[in-house]
Amino acid sequence: MQPLKMAVDALPDLVIRPDIERALREDLGRAGDLTAALIPEGARLELQFVTRSDGKIAGLRCAELAITLLDASARINRLVTDGADVRAGAVLAHVEANARLLLSAERTALNFLGRLSGIATLTSCYVTAVAGTRAAIVDTRKTTPGLRALEKFAVRCGGGMNHRFGLDDAILIKDNHIAACGGVSAALTRAREVAGHLVPIEVEVDTLAQFDEALSFAPSVIMLDNFNIADLRVAVVRNAGRVRLEASGGVNLTTVNAIAETGVDAISVGALTHSAPVLDIGLDAC
Repeated sequence: MQPLKMAVDALPDLVIRPDIERALREDLGRAGDLTAALIPEGARLELQFVTRSDGKIAGLRCAELAITLLDASARINRLVTDGADVRAGAVLAHVEANARLLLSAERTALNFLGRLSGIATLTSCYVTAVAGTRAAIVDTRKTTPGLRALEKFAVRCGGGMNHRFGLDDAILIKDNHIAACGGVSAALTRAREVAGHLVPIEVEVDTLAQFDEALSFAPSVIMLDNFNIADLRVAVVRNAGRVRLEASGGVNLTTVNAIAETGVDAISVGALTHSAPVLDIGLDAC
């Protein structure tokens, strides 16, 4: 079974724009930017996006849209691309725009760029930690409400892979589904009855006994939840490459390499999106 891989394709503006518009409306409020109104109406301003710490970049198009939605005449010159590794002090892009409108867009642009670059940076740390193994680092649905597509794009920029985007992507049978259905076999039997021929089926198991029960159904993926290292190794041997195995639970930068070395195919990490620190980026004078 080939290791999992995923390409990084830029999100279309059609997907990004509503999120940026919503954020700008939130910031501008009912009366617009009262402070920017102090600046002469036709004044122009040149600034540059600069990193203040090392990291991996994601969200440049979000920053651009935040500016150009307010000032269509703005000129932006990118010096790096999403997915780039940068050092503290790196200039990401030069901006020349109407001073009032550029300053009104500043915080929204930096919020998106810093948040998404933080996710990409943390993801990259996990990917580096499992280098040399077959394991892919995979995100979860533990994302900021309304920003899932952007945050999952940032994971891809960091070298990770995306799990489900939503409940309609696949059947994922978790512990509460198993309890509600009356057991692993009952849940998987019902899943086969309701799944379309293109719908993947994944089941979460907590014990090796549940794993053996699930393996007999040969689902698309078996999630090994909170397994210790010894039991992960046993599951990989018993599986013998028949289905993809995903490890989850108790994953951090200290434990992830040992989990990867058991031979699992994927390791899902909720922290990629729910706990990534913002990458410190500023919009400074040239």
